[in-house]
Amino acid sequence: MHNFQVDDMTCGHCASTVEKAVKSVDAAAQVKIDVNTRKVEIQSEKPADAFVAAIGEAGYTGELQV
Repeated sequence: MHNFQVDDMTCGHCASTVEKAVKSVDAAAQVKIDVNTRKVEIQSEKPADAFVAAIGEAGYTGELQV
């Protein structure tokens, strides 16, 4: 599981864009997004760096939380 803080994700449209970015890396990933806390939880075997890159390419800053 990977947990990200995406501070510039502020609305439902942002969350949808972030989810699409995550799914572009792993279509089978389970994604939970909380816009209020700006947290994204991803269940996937793919490396976290791949999701950081995809979220960045979508225009957002995703910081991996450890």
